Amino acid sequence: MADFSANIIIERPVEEVFQYASSMENAPQIMPAVMDMEKLTDGETGVGSKFKETRWIRGKNVHADVEIIKFEPNRSFTTRSNSNGLVTIYEYEFEEIVEGTQVQLRAFVQTKGIKMWLTRGYIVKMIKEEDGGQLRCLKEALEDGE
Repeated sequence: MADFSANIIIERPVEEVFQYASSMENAPQIMPAVMDMEKLTDGETGVGSKFKETRWIRGKNVHADVEIIKFEPNRSFTTRSNSNGLVTIYEYEFEEIVEGTQVQLRAFVQTKGIKMWLTRGYIVKMIKEEDGGQLRCLKEALEDGE
């Protein structure tokens, strides 16, 4: 079961929504805590593409390794990030509907070590506060350009 999830309808074609969302360089526009997303691998974005994410958390820059672990153009993609034993997996699904595109996000948080295990509830809450509104930000980024 996901630690948190979200759904939204974006009044844009599925191809446009998927392209924008899966272009990891757009992460700072979708997730306000993300300051930078640097692509580390060459070629088109797809399974195995790796990135270095920089977030501003509690007054300092925190880095995470991000990898795309599933990629089906215009249908879904999944990212896995790892930062000091904190692993987050974000699954995105896109469906073309009459109104535009239905987007679903499911987030899974994995912790390693006793300290993180003991504070897991707090960690999930913090991540949800930081990233839980990303589909709303995605909608605003794509629909405000009308």
